[in-house]
Amino acid sequence: MADFVLRVVGPKRPALAMSIIGWIVSIPVFCDSGYVILSSLRKSVTRKTKASAVTMSVALATGLYASHTLVPPTPGPIAAAGNLGLSDKLGYVILVGGFVSIFTMLAGYAWAKYIGSKIEIEEDVENANLGEQLGQGVDLGEKAITEKYGKLPSTFMAFAPILIPIILIAIGTVAAFPGNPLGDGFFYTLFIFLGKPVNALLIGFFIALGLLPAFNKETLTDWIGEGIKTAGPIILITAAGGAFGAVIKATPIADVLGGELATLGLGLLVPFIIAAALKTAQGSSTTALVVTSGLMAPLLVSLGLDSTMGAVLTVMAIGAGAMTVSHANDSYFWVVAQFTGMDVKTAYKTQTMATLIQGIVTLIVVLVLGFIIL
Repeated sequence: MADFVLRVVGPKRPALAMSIIGWIVSIPVFCDSGYVILSSLRKSVTRKTKASAVTMSVALATGLYASHTLVPPTPGPIAAAGNLGLSDKLGYVILVGGFVSIFTMLAGYAWAKYIGSKIEIEEDVENANLGEQLGQGVDLGEKAITEKYGKLPSTFMAFAPILIPIILIAIGTVAAFPGNPLGDGFFYTLFIFLGKPVNALLIGFFIALGLLPAFNKETLTDWIGEGIKTAGPIILITAAGGAFGAVIKATPIADVLGGELATLGLGLLVPFIIAAALKTAQGSSTTALVVTSGLMAPLLVSLGLDSTMGAVLTVMAIGAGAMTVSHANDSYFWVVAQFTGMDVKTAYKTQTMATLIQGIVTLIVVLVLGFIIL
């Protein structure tokens, strides 16, 4: 996927290429893992294009971050959508999340370009010393990727495990529209079935099996075991968030809190503020998404957000808060800092400020959409 985007965007806009690559890769992959996977590519492209290491690092980090909190099937947004009753309307969340996250990505890219011109790190000095020896290649890291992973899959096979489930979910959402062109026959039933998130993602999983280099102990036991180990805490957090929401819904606090918040007229600002407070306090965007959505579910009626698009925009507002801000209690902050060679002070100036700008820009876009749609 990275190789394809680099070829399309070209050598004149390497930072934009990094942002787009991050945005795509983080839809199915956690941003932490995505940054680790793409770090060697980022370094290679930085050297070959003589770009600022800070610009390239922040562009990649913010591109990954943009879709991480806004676009299903990333676990956080998909869990938030489920808590707000959108499991059967996930296509709306994907569509709106994809649209909103483009602005989020571009905000991060703009900040990366600006801050990269102000700050220099050790990698910039090393690249300057190596510049004359390396020249400016045209493969933009393709050789580095091939050397690390061997023969690459086709572009179609690389994108298929992500795009096909998204397309199926979108078709399932359209099929559920009243008066859809499919009627209520075989194809209606088929696309409703395939468009269920669990079924669509299962199909994506089977397609992804075609990318395995071999079917052996490492891929079928070790890789899948590692995936289960990573998914376990997410499942627990999701279940706890749903249970928390159910408890709140069953108590008078939902009506009291909802009534008080409704009189303030804050609307979509409420989920943003709650999610931002949780994110800043404990560091995990996924936890902020799940817990805030569980809290917001019984409050949607009081806040006037109980329509389908109201709930969708609530997910977006929560996602905006869940990226505001990444600092020292967030594992992603340390991944970006350490893989880039930034000290803590520099990481706060670059990465933390970037996430603050992304959160605010995302909130503004969501509020504008709310003004137009609701």
